[in-house]
Amino acid sequence: MSRIGGAPIPVPSGVDVKIDGSAVSVKGGNGELNFEFHDAMSIVLEDGVLTVSRPSDEPKHRALHGLTRSLLNNMVVGVSDGYERALDLIGTGYRVQQNGKGITLQLGFSHPVEVQPLGGITLEADGQVRVVVKGADKQAVGHQAAVIRKLRPPNAYTGKGVRYAGEQIHLKPGKSAARAE
Repeated sequence: MSRIGGAPIPVPSGVDVKIDGSAVSVKGGNGELNFEFHDAMSIVLEDGVLTVSRPSDEPKHRALHGLTRSLLNNMVVGVSDGYERALDLIGTGYRVQQNGKGITLQLGFSHPVEVQPLGGITLEADGQVRVVVKGADKQAVGHQAAVIRKLRPPNAYTGKGVRYAGEQIHLKPGKSAARAE
């Protein structure tokens, strides 16, 4: 039995789950998420607990079992608590400003970069050098954060750029380090 797929998912109060065959709709305080799961997996809601079961021990069904449970758990957590990802702007003159629902980034280019949120995502400028991406869909939050990071990825030699909060950048030694040997 899968350790991930076999774990039950408790549904907190204030979260409404509707199961229609393989389509699941989860509605809560942070919004509503819908997903069409593989029809081989059976999803059951009993006494405020979601369980996922598989029809056989074939490798395909075993893989889908854990995947289905993880996606379903992410939906429940997303509509109840939500997800957030913070990015730090490291570099001289790098800053962010709130611009309505979007943000304006100064990243050392000759022009400011405007970023508008994807559907269901909230962008917040926390100070001048931190961007917080919030939303109910874990995949959409990660994608929006990756799009912002891709505008100016961290430099391998200086460390300047946009990086996830807490991300460690291993700096390469420059030319002078190679000459000193």
